[in-house]
Amino acid sequence: MRIIKSALGVMICFAIYFLRGKEGTPFYSALAVLWCIQNQSKNTVQNALQRTVGTGIGALYGLIYILIKGQIKGIGDGFLHYFIISMVLIPIIYTTVVLKQKKASYFSCVVFLSIVVNHLMDENPYIFVANRSLDTLIGIFVGLILNSIYIHGRIDRETLFIADLDKSMDDSMGGVTSFGKIRIGGMLEKGMKLTFMTLRTPAGFLEGMPDVKPVLPVIAMDGAILYDIKENRYPKVYIISARHANSIEDFIKERGFNIFTTIILDDVLIIYYDELINPAETDIYDKLHKSPYRNYLNKERPKEHPVVYMMCIDKTEKIERLVQEIEESDVYSELKILSYPSDDYKGYSYIKIYNKNASVQNMADYVKTMTGASQIVTMSDNRRNKADFVSSDCNTLVRKLHYMFNWSPRRSSANNINLLHHASDV
Repeated sequence: MRIIKSALGVMICFAIYFLRGKEGTPFYSALAVLWCIQNQSKNTVQNALQRTVGTGIGALYGLIYILIKGQIKGIGDGFLHYFIISMVLIPIIYTTVVLKQKKASYFSCVVFLSIVVNHLMDENPYIFVANRSLDTLIGIFVGLILNSIYIHGRIDRETLFIADLDKSMDDSMGGVTSFGKIRIGGMLEKGMKLTFMTLRTPAGFLEGMPDVKPVLPVIAMDGAILYDIKENRYPKVYIISARHANSIEDFIKERGFNIFTTIILDDVLIIYYDELINPAETDIYDKLHKSPYRNYLNKERPKEHPVVYMMCIDKTEKIERLVQEIEESDVYSELKILSYPSDDYKGYSYIKIYNKNASVQNMADYVKTMTGASQIVTMSDNRRNKADFVSSDCNTLVRKLHYMFNWSPRRSSANNINLLHHASDV
């Protein structure tokens, strides 16, 4: 659609040129419209502002130079003329810095040079300055109008969409595709009720999806917490009480394991750990502790603080034995235990411990109530959660999201959900 709008925008600029009686230069209008039409409306507005400011500054300096050169006959068309032009670029660029529009400096210089290099010898260069500015503004206006037009059917702002892209975010999978990021950003901009469910911590999600900023809180740590990226806070958390956490830590440490224990204190996520006892732990710490989103402390957790989540990684046979012992012990009550082999460390497995009420479903219901959504549709690139639609291909999931978001009045959301339930894994 961006391609189609770009071609249509240029055609409209040419049409306006003819309606103006072939006044001006449509080339500049076409450049402006191509620059302004972007994949998201907010980018169009930003680019339009840059182009407008740049054109104004460049045209102003161009006009000033014309007036000065008209009064000083000795400048002529020699090297002095071009030397002065080069030096004038310094105040032009500095002006954009003062106005806090640094990104407009390129356009300011282009407009100035087009006036004083190509058109200074015109019969009436003042008319060119006026037309140059008008041509650019025409292109900007056309670009803004076209990018604000949404030609799809009625969009669904009533359904809460929840996507699990954990597999796609893995470095081994190449990360979420550019197509996916752009399309998701566009849907969020148009008011889609979209959030994400992830096994990762908030830090892991932010690092895996750095270009996507969901408006709704993210369901993280397999439903243990709800994280609001915009406010950097945790509206909902399922915790393990301090007393119960103390018992669990003692039980696990007695068996020779180190524990990464996560708490939330005044909306700050803190990870406590003891001595690192195996290569997997050491590597995980080395990779993650430098992140600005994580706060590691090599000390004992204050006993009065409740816990959000505990994690151990060790040889698979040791983890399996630990899981069995926990499930047979008194500390197992009120817990949810997740254990699985590590993809990154061969022969190692994780154990992750949460409050027993920590679940994606509970958090999804909470977000549904919070947003007033009429229903929930879930999508996943893995089979860990029982999602309505599962596909191992990220782009397929994003296309399905886009299709369901852009539903026509003749196609109900309920029908869309039925389509999802019957979709096969790709």
